[in-house]
This record gives sequence, C-alpha cells and structure tokens, in this order.
Amino acid sequence: MSTMTHSPAPVAGHEERTTPPTRRTRRYPGGSPLVYAIALVVVALTLGPVLYGVLGGFRTNAQLADDPAGLPDPWVLTNYTGVLSNPSFWQYTLNSTVIALITTTVVVVFGMMAAYPLARYRFRGREQLFLVFVMGLLFPATVAIIPLFILVSQDLDLGNTWWGVALPQAAFALPMTVVILRPFLMALPTEIEEAALLDGATRIGFFWRILVPLSGPGMVTVGVLAFVGSWNAYLLPLLLLQGDMKTLPLGVADFSSEHSADTAGVFAFTTLAMIPALVFFLAMQKRIVNGLQGAVKG
Repeated sequence: MSTMTHSPAPVAGHEERTTPPTRRTRRYPGGSPLVYAIALVVVALTLGPVLYGVLGGFRTNAQLADDPAGLPDPWVLTNYTGVLSNPSFWQYTLNSTVIALITTTVVVVFGMMAAYPLARYRFRGREQLFLVFVMGLLFPATVAIIPLFILVSQDLDLGNTWWGVALPQAAFALPMTVVILRPFLMALPTEIEEAALLDGATRIGFFWRILVPLSGPGMVTVGVLAFVGSWNAYLLPLLLLQGDMKTLPLGVADFSSEHSADTAGVFAFTTLAMIPALVFFLAMQKRIVNGLQGAVKG
C-alpha cells in the first residue's frame, strides 16, 4: 500500500518567504580601474611639466622652435654643463643649502622643546597655549611680509644675511611642527618616563636621553618638511636678499629674465635647481609617512 506524503499547508497569516537572489558585485583584486585612471591623469598633469622641462634642457633652442613637443634629437649636454660651470649657480646653491639647514635645525630643536611640555606636562592653560600654535597655521608669512621686512632689515639689522631669512622661516614653520610632534610625543608610554624618574633621571635628562631618540621619526618628518619649505621659499628671500646672497629660486628668476631668449638654458637651470630638494624628499619619503602615522595614531 503506497503512502502519500502531503506537504504541510501554510499557516494562515504567514506567507512563504523566498530570499531574493544576491547581486554579485565584481571586485577587482588590485583596485577599481576608475581609481587607477584618475591617478594616472593626476600623475600626468603633475609630472608632465617636470618631464618637459627636464627633456627641454637636452635640446637646442632650434629644436624647441621647430617641434616644441618632440624628444631631443640629438641629445645636447651643453645646456646642463653651462649651468654647472656657472659660479653663480653654485653660490645660489650654497645660500639655499645653508639657509635650509639653519631653518631645519631651529625648527626641530625649538619645535621639540615647545611640543614636549604641551604633550607631557599638565598645567593650567595648556590647551589654550596649544591653540595659539594651531592658530598660527592660519597666518602664512605672506600676511606679515611688510612687518617682517622692517623688523629684520632695520630693527635686527639682519638684512641680506642667512639668519635674516632662516629665523622668520623657522618661526612660521613652528606651528606645523608643534601640531605634528605633540600627538607623537603624547603617544609614548608614560611608564617609560616613570621608570626613568625612578632611576634618578630628571625631566630634562629624560627629554634628551630617552624622548629625543624615541622621537626620531617625528623629528625627521618635521625636519624634511622644513627643509623643503625653506628650499622652495621665494617671497621672503626676494625682499631680504640681494646680490650674491640670493637663493636658488631667486637665481632661477634672474636667469630666466637675463636669458629669456635661451629657453633650453632656462629649462636646464630650473631642472638642476629642483633636483636637490626632490631627491632629498624622495629619500625621506618613508620616514615622513612613518612619522605622520605615529602622529595620527597619537
């Protein structure tokens, strides 16, 4: 005798639910092609003028006039050798290097000394004092360029000197330095400081012997930013420096005006002027990222 199986009848008031088919989204293991396309466009717009200038230095003015967008044919080295044999180029390079090193040293030393109490000490008005440094980010050197010129050249008598340019640049770089270093220093464990104080170290000793070595990534980050910013500065050196004391950006402007007909030579001079800062920044790129990551985590 065959048995018949009956499916249970649906309960009144309840409908049988069916799960809708899930829509599969196509995933790309390396990222979306749209993102790569946008990145390539940005890279092309950024590096395009730089590559054009570098290649333009290997061409003659006749080649640039005949085919502005072409490649060097033949490759010419006289433009670069002419710039490297120019004593003014090396004098401008020396001035930019010394001013950038002074600015970087002042920024790192005084930035650490300012960020240390704001990060490790607790006192009344600490956050208000830190807010002063934050507000300093809203006032670039361009805003106070006329008072700076009067103060440096007349009151301090530092016009047309390395220190006259380096000190104002360091002062305007300190707000960003303190903003970056403070959370980095706050992230360091307090147990290290307590153990050092129990061993007989003073707060100043803890600062120089323990805190400064541990803050290496943050110091490198602010140091590189200060160096590159000083190397590329234009307006303040333009007002304070004259003659042989000019920096490379001013030298590029003077060379461009004096040799306006020599387009290939201007390309070569500009390329050689930006190489030191570019190489320095690329060499320290990973350290900058590590330092900023430490500051964000803090």
